[in-house]
Amino acid sequence: MSDCIFCKIRDGSIPATIVHRDEICLAFEDVDPAAPRHIVIIPSEHIATLNDITAKNAETIGHIFMIAAELAVRLNIADSGYRIVTNCNADGGQEVFHVHFHLIGGRKLAWPPG
Repeated sequence: MSDCIFCKIRDGSIPATIVHRDEICLAFEDVDPAAPRHIVIIPSEHIATLNDITAKNAETIGHIFMIAAELAVRLNIADSGYRIVTNCNADGGQEVFHVHFHLIGGRKLAWPPG
């Protein structure tokens, strides 16, 4: 999608601090972090919302969660704890319409979050 900010980050036309890249997904530091460690993980393929995920995306979504766990170890938040958050559509808080997952940690997280 030519107007998708995450696709532009994926393609390198918008700079970001990349912490992981492979053929399936990309992970980068959030520009407005909600915690000391806040990483955004996106599938390389543009998928607008969670509602658009199909069975053909199952491997991609599973891979993203495996990468999130690996990143939590690298960021030294795996043992203390972290949260993975995703939003779907406007009322769910989704602002960028490219499926993405927030890996958040590095401090005590409250519940409920919002």
